[in-house]
Amino acid sequence: MSITEAGTIDRPITRDPKKQDPTMNPTFTDTPVPTNVDAIEWRQNRNFAMQLIPEALARAHMHERLREAESERRAHRIAAARRMQRRAERASLRARRALAMAVMQ
Repeated sequence: MSITEAGTIDRPITRDPKKQDPTMNPTFTDTPVPTNVDAIEWRQNRNFAMQLIPEALARAHMHERLREAESERRAHRIAAARRMQRRAERASLRARRALAMAVMQ
């Protein structure tokens, strides 16, 4: 084949596989087959772990939301307790004044 006759992988000069340039049409037998079983298992575990990433992200997000909600509830409880404490202090002062007024008469 000369340079003018060269085709591309997408558009070969001929459709006949026997007449095509072998470098333009790699076959699956040219790619090495992994013989290391640990490598295959690692790759499968990695793919499985990659599939679990969105689930882990969702779990972490929900954990963070629950922590925020609990913190907010705690803040509301503290604020309510402070309001009740101030109300009780005012009631106590009113009772002291009333008692002092009753004793003075």
